Amino acid sequence: MESIIRDISLAPQGMDKINWVKEFMPVLNVLNDELSQTKPLSGKNVVLTMHLEAKTAYLALVLKNAGANVAVTGSNPLSTQDDVAAALASQGVKVFAWYNTTAEEYEGFLHKALDTKPDIIVDDGGDLVSLLHGDRSDMLSNILGGSEETTTGVLRLRALAEANRLKFPMIAVNDAYCKYLFDNRYGTGQSTWDGIMRTTNLTVAGKTVVVAGYGWCGRGVAMRAKGLGANVIITEINPIKAIEAVFDGFTVLPMQEAASRGDIFVTLTGCKDVIRREHMKVMKPGAIMANAGHFDVEINKDDLAALAQSRKTVRKNIEEFVMADGRKLYLLAEGRLVNLAAGDGHPTEIMDLSFAMQTLAVLHIAENHAKLENKVYTVTNEMDNRVAALKLKAMGFQIDQLSAEQEAYLHKA
Repeated sequence: MESIIRDISLAPQGMDKINWVKEFMPVLNVLNDELSQTKPLSGKNVVLTMHLEAKTAYLALVLKNAGANVAVTGSNPLSTQDDVAAALASQGVKVFAWYNTTAEEYEGFLHKALDTKPDIIVDDGGDLVSLLHGDRSDMLSNILGGSEETTTGVLRLRALAEANRLKFPMIAVNDAYCKYLFDNRYGTGQSTWDGIMRTTNLTVAGKTVVVAGYGWCGRGVAMRAKGLGANVIITEINPIKAIEAVFDGFTVLPMQEAASRGDIFVTLTGCKDVIRREHMKVMKPGAIMANAGHFDVEINKDDLAALAQSRKTVRKNIEEFVMADGRKLYLLAEGRLVNLAAGDGHPTEIMDLSFAMQTLAVLHIAENHAKLENKVYTVTNEMDNRVAALKLKAMGFQIDQLSAEQEAYLHKA
């Protein structure tokens, strides 16, 4: 099966991007050197559905170097970089993706990837798992298991598992310490503001920023907004997270009250209709809405369009909606993941941790699938600690070790 990409002539440009990120992904480099020698994935078909940019491409090449037959497709219509897709295709990876896919093209590419008959999947948001439990159940007999990258995807997996419908084991990489403590917090925090600032070319300092959701992603976005000089309001449904936000120095309000105060809104909840009609009706003129959750459902785009008398694109990735009273509201990147649809995603050094964890998860499935049940597994402490130790070493840091006497003291009855 041939790759389906926009333009193979872009491959050299894409390889430059991949080679750049390799310089700053030391943990993945260590694993690549090791796995290139041992090739533990020989004969395995692996499908990745992820945001197809340079860091993801390097993960795909590491799995290929480990012996796998790798196919890749995008997990968001606006996050695929065509030059990176071309570069991967030139390296023997099957690629079914291009930038700005239609809904039909997006689903068609998912089907093409599944046509490669994967043994192991790496999902980002749960679209592959959803297809395998629906229209593509014909592929279930091949699946040994897989891993999931995002909070949204893990929520979907746990819902399947709770209903006793999950048909193969999945590892919740998102829930690993070396993923959510760094990727979700520092990665989302930096890359979300990178996407917003490069898109709008506006200041953050002095503005009121409303962050919807105070999970690890929300914590990161709020922390960076505060550092940039914003006044930060948090909206939450969880009382414990709300108290944490208060203790972290933020104002906590219901969205209906926050809606009239905010200059910039960022949604990161994994839920739908977080910002909707009643909120839009009271927003300030010039309010900017952006989403950093996986799906474009957190800001209700139908409500926004219904309220508007006119709409137009005023700048790349900025759409203006003019309300009946003359107020102009702005939506960034079609309400899709602003850090990827309007930016380059998480910093390279952060994804070094996450994608090293993904690599170890794929290896774990390949080696242990016969012993695994059809449920959602957390990453083992050994995997977490190995990734953290490799990262510390690469950064030039050392830590203490317990003596035999200290070990005995900690474990005595």
